[in-house]
Amino acid sequence: MSGKDFEGAVVIVTGASTGLGRAIAVETASRGARAVVVNYASSAAEAETTAEQVRAQGAEAILCQADVADDAACRRIAEAAAPFGRVDALFNNAGITKFAQNHGDLDAVSAEDFQRLYAVNVVGAYQMIRAARPLMDAAPRPAAVVNTASVAGVMGIGSSVPYAASKGALVTMTLSLARALAPKIRVNAVCPGYIDTPWFGRNMDEAGLERLRQGVAASVPLQVVSQAEDIAGPAVFLASPAAAHITGETLLIDAGSHLGRAPLGMR
Repeated sequence: MSGKDFEGAVVIVTGASTGLGRAIAVETASRGARAVVVNYASSAAEAETTAEQVRAQGAEAILCQADVADDAACRRIAEAAAPFGRVDALFNNAGITKFAQNHGDLDAVSAEDFQRLYAVNVVGAYQMIRAARPLMDAAPRPAAVVNTASVAGVMGIGSSVPYAASKGALVTMTLSLARALAPKIRVNAVCPGYIDTPWFGRNMDEAGLERLRQGVAASVPLQVVSQAEDIAGPAVFLASPAAAHITGETLLIDAGSHLGRAPLGMR
């Protein structure tokens, strides 16, 4: 815990209904954020749970349903923070995938799959930064953007080729915008590996999920299964005053899976 280093901050977290987005929202609230905009696409009940947890930490939670692939919706998310007159941190966490883990099966994905994944994972992040830029420019110290990329975007692994490609594009965009938006806005990215959240457990029974967890723990050098909170801490660090001199960084938070200890099929 880093005390109250987000004291008075206004934060936007996209894709905050569950998993990493929820953990980031709650973490910033616990560190003193004044308000957290909790964006979600469809899971209203889960988003309300996030909001309740944010409020329990003493921050105001503002729920905003919107699909970041829609530019007008991104502007609505930013407008939810407008009454506070500023945005100190934007976490571009919203993301989707298409599960097609045999990357050699080129018929497993379509052009539409690519377009939809890019619309959310890359264009959505761009549109959110553009929509929130005036409020980030109004922050009393340089504001921070933290993009949720993935080790898949660095290594070309993961749930599908379109997913890995979209996350690689997000890493490159992080570099471009870190240059373009300095010195008023810092832009960094985190690259998680496997996280034990509902994202990875879709279409899988508990026995299969447990086998997956065991396989992940056996395949990574640190021999652990990451929880959302394990990733949220480093992500929030990149938006904190302690990271004031960091921009254009891509931080791999994958328990060492990028070191290649195990065959790709295990990851």
